[in-house]
Amino acid sequence: MGGLCGDLRRCSLTPVGIQVTEPFAPFDPPAPVAWLRFGVALVWLVFGLLFKALGMMPRHRRIVARVVGEQAAGRVTSLVAAGEIALALWMLSGRFLPICMSVQTLALAAMNTLELRYARDLLVSPIGMICANVVLLSVGWYVALAGNQFSH
Repeated sequence: MGGLCGDLRRCSLTPVGIQVTEPFAPFDPPAPVAWLRFGVALVWLVFGLLFKALGMMPRHRRIVARVVGEQAAGRVTSLVAAGEIALALWMLSGRFLPICMSVQTLALAAMNTLELRYARDLLVSPIGMICANVVLLSVGWYVALAGNQFSH
């Protein structure tokens, strides 16, 4: 099972979970896994900065309004945007990627559950959203567990 993590000096799977011994995964441009990490970060950056913080997709604010009410929607949308931007920067940093992916998994599970429960009619494609998020999380977990095994 330790092979999933790539470099066993960096992390290993234990019965308790993932033990990170070297918290940093450097960005190695020739390595495909580095570009996958960049891609996951880019998704969070686009959704957080462009769609929510800059309001390029007003539908996102309307979805938030359905969950928290119109009065708090602006503030909560800004907080969600800041969180998504922070996840993008964390992913780019390469630090503690298994923990980063755990936070991403919890965030997406919570957001998807709330969106499906309270704003399904505002979603372009509920099934498409779930499928896209499963792909995003799968790629992110692959990056977090594979490390830089393909960089050399």
